[in-house]
Amino acid sequence: MKRVEYFYDVSSPYAYLAHDEIGKVAAAHGAEVIWRPFFLGGLFKSLQAEIVPFTNGSPQKQDILKKDMYRWAEVRGIPFNWPTTFPMMTIRPMRVLVQLEGEMQIAVARHLFRAYWAHDENIGDPLVLHQLLETQGLDAEVLLAACDRPEVKQKLVDATAEALQRGACGAPTFFVGNHLVWGQDRLDFVGRLLDGWQPKHG
Repeated sequence: MKRVEYFYDVSSPYAYLAHDEIGKVAAAHGAEVIWRPFFLGGLFKSLQAEIVPFTNGSPQKQDILKKDMYRWAEVRGIPFNWPTTFPMMTIRPMRVLVQLEGEMQIAVARHLFRAYWAHDENIGDPLVLHQLLETQGLDAEVLLAACDRPEVKQKLVDATAEALQRGACGAPTFFVGNHLVWGQDRLDFVGRLLDGWQPKHG
């Protein structure tokens, strides 16, 4: 079966704007989505990039970009509210997600995305995260305790290193085979690649 890898961090508004749509695009092209959690802050550090590239532009550009986020959310029919706390430190939520697999990981990631980007919940707060995990029927105590285990930390480090090695510069990043597509507004490229498109310039 055809597949697209979706590298994401729940701290990214653009990854949020893509998290439902990528499933629709994949289904329309007979493909499955492989959700790949990684740590965006770690990627930016490795790239020696601004931790919050969004705030690096002029006030006019920031205003336009923020309006565009609301427009994309409206077009895609998903709730969106700029959170009180931004950026959000998501290393603990992402360590939780790398412990999960398949449909369970997807369900929890969707829940965390909505909690942060629709309901302005502080998902970096251990108490809030604990409650959010419990609402998904998970053993929050076990998952959160495991976040401090070396092997869980390393799993997230390795996922982030893989994203870097494969050419990622932000989130969301999609891979169809060896083709990289960056950004929630380039999903048309993903669909074309799933249909066998071979871009002349890679």
